[in-house]
Amino acid sequence: MFQDDEPTWDVIVIGGGPAGYFASIQCAESAIQAGSPLKVLVLEKSRRTLGKVIISGGERCNVTHACFEPARLVTYYPRGGAALRGPFTRFQPRDTVNWFEKRGAPLKTEEDGRMFPVTDSSLTIVGCLEDAASQAGVSVWSQSALLELQLLQPTPDSGARFRLKVRRDSIQTEQYLLARSVLFATGSEQHCQQIIQGLGHTMHSPVPSLFTFKITDARINELAGLSVAKAGLQFEGDPGQKKSVIPAQQGPVLITHWGLSGPAVLKLSAWGARWLHERDYHAGLLVNWLYPLTTEKIYEELREYREVAGNNRKKPSANPVFTQIPLRLWKRLVEASDIAEQANWADVSKPSMRCLAEELTAGRYQVEGKGIFKDEFVTCGGVSLDEVDFKTMQSRLVPGLFFAGEVLDIDGLTGGFNLQNAWTTGWLAGNGMLA
Repeated sequence: MFQDDEPTWDVIVIGGGPAGYFASIQCAESAIQAGSPLKVLVLEKSRRTLGKVIISGGERCNVTHACFEPARLVTYYPRGGAALRGPFTRFQPRDTVNWFEKRGAPLKTEEDGRMFPVTDSSLTIVGCLEDAASQAGVSVWSQSALLELQLLQPTPDSGARFRLKVRRDSIQTEQYLLARSVLFATGSEQHCQQIIQGLGHTMHSPVPSLFTFKITDARINELAGLSVAKAGLQFEGDPGQKKSVIPAQQGPVLITHWGLSGPAVLKLSAWGARWLHERDYHAGLLVNWLYPLTTEKIYEELREYREVAGNNRKKPSANPVFTQIPLRLWKRLVEASDIAEQANWADVSKPSMRCLAEELTAGRYQVEGKGIFKDEFVTCGGVSLDEVDFKTMQSRLVPGLFFAGEVLDIDGLTGGFNLQNAWTTGWLAGNGMLA
């Protein structure tokens, strides 16, 4: 059954995630401070708001990253960095830290720059956001899905620009709502993307980002759990290209039951998200287990080591030259270089040493697909950025329509950068909807 039109809301936010919550709080608080309170409503499709915040950072919530220079901060965004350069001069990680600390949720910085609540619990951040929204008078409806959105001609009586058809599962009702401004903070939710596209916006199809690599290879088979603290990764170039157009990445690499994971892999997957999608997630991968050392440098060190170790009858398979590599992985790479397990260093030929140097610094592996997890935490794709005013986050095509968070064609690397995008664009949209 349908209820009659309710009184007009000043702002309706579609999506009760971090960007939607932050925008609603900023809008409602600023309106109160200006002496003109607004009626702000958040609609969330699922039973629980802030679901991604709860599971972020292993339920510790990686709130942001301790990178306080906007020019450097934008380099952590494979897509959208240029558009975020201006917004980060207005609201950046330092502002995020101050915002949460002011509301009783101080953050701490870990060695790698990631920032978490001092409680190490995502519920601290969730509670902070929920309390702030409640105190600002924001209404939150869970289990409330947007079905349709219709543009209206504003009238002097209501000023409503939008008519929304909403299904409220919690009370088994469908009803119409009116709004002066609407903010989409719905991430990659397909139905809302179709609605946005129907309003005239260009949508870049969402594809996974930040995923692991499926690799079947004897060199790493049954070595799950082994890791290298600093490896270098890069894709091989397409036929006719000397190297891939995707920038190489460095960092920890973890061997898993299905292939490779770890920060370096996740970063490379993010930069190559669309490139890999176009290739059905098949690509050649070069691995430097001794980054930043080169093949020539390693070859010379192996030659020097053989001159000393050869006289002592040491065996390559049992005596790793480079302790950065776990022994079991070292043995596999020695074997892959056609060096017999019982061979002594004195018996190793120069071609075999050259092969070992290449295995250590430029081993070729074949990516056969994404990791076994089907639900990626982050996607790339969304509203085309040139159709959005990044001073207010308002649509350049539809007055009163705003966007924030991952519904935009913006995605960051792992480490708190995607949540920072949510805080920044949410803050800007909250202010933009005051006008």
